[in-house]
Amino acid sequence: MRPGTATSPGGAGSRAAGEERALTSVAAGDRFEREGPAEPPRLWHVTLSVSGARAPLPEVRRALEQLAHDHPFLLTSRYADDHAEIRYWEEARDLHDAAAVALRLWGEHRQTAGLPPWEIVGLEVIDRATYHQRIAAGYGPAPATPVGVHPF
Repeated sequence: MRPGTATSPGGAGSRAAGEERALTSVAAGDRFEREGPAEPPRLWHVTLSVSGARAPLPEVRRALEQLAHDHPFLLTSRYADDHAEIRYWEEARDLHDAAAVALRLWGEHRQTAGLPPWEIVGLEVIDRATYHQRIAAGYGPAPATPVGVHPF
């Protein structure tokens, strides 16, 4: 190779020193061929259970309503003075992603929604097909109706 020339990584030839190489961009969502086809996100039904020291019921209800207002994906919340259950649908690539989001939900919104300082004591994440199979068979979590925030 002569001094002052460069060979592109793709072997497209050479260019003189100082000559700019054309840049190409990759559109959002494009993947390298070696990564394989992108999997579309799937729907996951999430049930998050939290528990802790007793808190005044009106404060628990107000906090859960604020969480539902801030994040309208929440289908239903049931609560008592020392525990609550939140159910919703999460769109994620796989179970690991859906579970990771669910495990962050309570802690990340504790301050903004005024949630009690409870800990997560249970998590169930199932795919849409499994959820519907359970409902059709008459077992598993009851359909999330009525939607909203309700006492146990």
